[in-house]
Amino acid sequence: MRVPCQQSPVLVGSAALAALGALLLYLAEPSSYGKYSERAMPAATRLPARAAWFLQELPSFAVPAGILARQPRALFGPPATVLLGLFCGHYFYRTFVYSLRTRGRPFPVVLLIKGFVFCMGNGLLQGYYLIYCAEYPADWYTDIRFSLGVFLFILGMGINIHSDCILRQLRKPGEVIYRIPQGGLFTYVSGANFLGEIIEWIGYALATWSLPALAFAFFSLCFLGLRAFHHHRFYLKMFEDYPKSRKALIPFIF
Repeated sequence: MRVPCQQSPVLVGSAALAALGALLLYLAEPSSYGKYSERAMPAATRLPARAAWFLQELPSFAVPAGILARQPRALFGPPATVLLGLFCGHYFYRTFVYSLRTRGRPFPVVLLIKGFVFCMGNGLLQGYYLIYCAEYPADWYTDIRFSLGVFLFILGMGINIHSDCILRQLRKPGEVIYRIPQGGLFTYVSGANFLGEIIEWIGYALATWSLPALAFAFFSLCFLGLRAFHHHRFYLKMFEDYPKSRKALIPFIF
């Protein structure tokens, strides 16, 4: 039996995502992890980066994957299950690949807890909406919104993964020093990895044509765009020979 859709939690969750993104943009403060953690939270209890990223990202995979596992099996089933599968695919990479290969700094536990709660809430929102609320016409797979959205999602994920590899190769195991990233979209922007993920979620919002996905894409643009801006400013201050033509997030523009 199909669980009836409750629209109110979907609307509240979507509004909360968008409001959180707008608040972060308004405050314009760098997130207190990575290169900013020592200055913002010098006495914070920390976990190794790999364990912290794994624990933080896990709900974003496990919650929607659990919802998806309850659906009838089909290789190429209803659009909602395929779209939720894309969401799970991204967070499978973040949970089981990225987190176990990162060479980042130790992660403040308080931020891990906040991230865990966010990932659980967003995973539930996206999964619940797609499986229990979304309705797509039979020809959605041939709709330009689906085709273009999936293309952008795959393109963005490819950029994100490639950029992560470039960043990871800048450090040897155990190092915490910073070097100028080179190659790929880092030729043009300081936040190539962030740009890739933003493109992903814009594509996802287009392919799902849903309010929760749009709210998440907006949040990602605010959060990751701001992080790219602070990274760019950090690099310019740290390296005298940092490429002056390189922008923060959007090639040749910003």
